Amino acid sequence: MTFTADDRTEITELISLHGHLCDSGDLDRLGELFTPDVVYDVSDFGGGPLLGVAACAEAARALGDLNPVGHHVTNIVLTETAGDRVRACSKGLGVNADGTVGSVTYEDTVVRTPRGWRISHRTVRAHRTPLGGRL
Repeated sequence: MTFTADDRTEITELISLHGHLCDSGDLDRLGELFTPDVVYDVSDFGGGPLLGVAACAEAARALGDLNPVGHHVTNIVLTETAGDRVRACSKGLGVNADGTVGSVTYEDTVVRTPRGWRISHRTVRAHRTPLGGRL
């Protein structure tokens, strides 16, 4: 299937919706973002891969007040890889309740499903040093 401008718009909005759902606590709607068997890899934060939508929601609930109060996504770059599969890379800023901010890169595999585009795999990479640590 051809990757269209409409597909780009839908995937960009999908990635953007993540922050809105998390920040408002609408964790029961994560199925609108992810495939049921999503792999959400937070190994860079000392966790491991979370398997499935329910595990993602439970992990967010378990963090409670340690969750960022604001998730902001920017610099979304999409690359069609095969048929109904797209690689997405984006930057994320997490604003914490104490005013500190963290930076991450989201590396996503997005797939076309009967319910629309969904993220099937996400790796969250923390940024802790400038220039990717290559100083």
